[in-house]
Amino acid sequence: MNKTLIKYPYLNKDVEIYENDNGHKIVFAHKEGNMVNISSWVKTGSINEDDSNNGISHFLEHLMFKGTHTHKVGEFDRILESKGAIVNAATWKDYTFYYVTLPKGENNKYFDMAIDLHADMMMDPVFPYEELGAPFDINNPAVTDKRERHVVIEEIRMRKDQPWTKVYNQCNAAMYKNHPYKRDVIGTPEIISRLTREDIDNYYRKFYIPKNVTTIVVGDFNHEEVLEKIKSKFTFPDRLETPQRTDEIDAPTNQTKYVETKSNVQTGYLMFGWLGPKACELKDSICLDLISIIFGDGVSSRLQQNLIEKMPEQMFNMVGTEHYQFKDGNNFFIQANFKPEVKDKAIEHVKRELSGLLENRITQDELLKSKKRIKSRFANEAETVSEIGENIGYYETVCGSIQLIEEYLQDLESITVDDLENTIRKYLSIDNAVISVLVPED
Repeated sequence: MNKTLIKYPYLNKDVEIYENDNGHKIVFAHKEGNMVNISSWVKTGSINEDDSNNGISHFLEHLMFKGTHTHKVGEFDRILESKGAIVNAATWKDYTFYYVTLPKGENNKYFDMAIDLHADMMMDPVFPYEELGAPFDINNPAVTDKRERHVVIEEIRMRKDQPWTKVYNQCNAAMYKNHPYKRDVIGTPEIISRLTREDIDNYYRKFYIPKNVTTIVVGDFNHEEVLEKIKSKFTFPDRLETPQRTDEIDAPTNQTKYVETKSNVQTGYLMFGWLGPKACELKDSICLDLISIIFGDGVSSRLQQNLIEKMPEQMFNMVGTEHYQFKDGNNFFIQANFKPEVKDKAIEHVKRELSGLLENRITQDELLKSKKRIKSRFANEAETVSEIGENIGYYETVCGSIQLIEEYLQDLESITVDDLENTIRKYLSIDNAVISVLVPED
């Protein structure tokens, strides 16, 4: 196996990356203590979906916990949680990941058990019919089956009632014309209701292949023994040959795009959205991290101070920024909750603050404070085995290289106010923005 070492900020030993001949990566990070984290990150999410199977990645995530040929449904959670484990999974646009965090136990007994169970779940899910439930007509009110298919459909329906989900989904859909990022990760009831077991199994065997999977172990353990165990357990049987898929990212809108919807809400919701650099374009991504902190993260940010603290007339209940990072291109958002009767004024105030990022230059003090915030975040993320595992998984799966963890803080130090202003001009023009608004029906 090929072995690579990288320096992970605030850890006292290098992270070890092993790549098997079949493409499966195994990553070890040393963290002293009694806790261990085991996770597998799969390079698939809504990015590999289309209009016929949107939501299948998230549905599959649910079904991965429904037993194997060795362990019946429920055993995986019951055994591990009885040992004090936290067991969970998540699906997003570029990835799906599964993790176990638990104490090692006497003579590593719990740790060894967790590796066995995690590998069994990842390599041999059976998707039993009695757990999946039969496909059905979503418009037939007589269907009362409450198996996992209906659990996911109910989750979709609950999310649709959430105002922030509505305003985000309409903003996200308006930012893209063709790229799969335009779809909601959770899918639709219509699609989930008709997916077959064969659809699920084929998707699993097509995308849960060695070159798409990175298995990460964080803790204090014998690396040689665990490496051999993972190699022997992750066999990837019956996988399909999958050609590498490439999706061209959409160009940003060349004039401000405005979308508004009405719903049964009591206040107004606002989101400005932009397309940004790829996650692997490290310097631009770091600049947007810094701009997000300066502009809209926390009580000292410009948006909080100017639109909440110092506003003579209360117009906003909340205002802030988010920077979402994706493999094919990041998103930058300004979001606000406002009084609906002053909708037009609220939008103009946000536009004015956006212009102010260049008209009222970012100061050295603002830059230094935001850099300090990021360094503190990195230090905090090196405190627990679960956060270390999640950070490594993100960089490998979304950014395409764990090496960027080592480079992040070095690049951070080199960034200047001029770099931030160039990034604002490049990505955050009002002409390239999508403005999504949700207001009450009355």
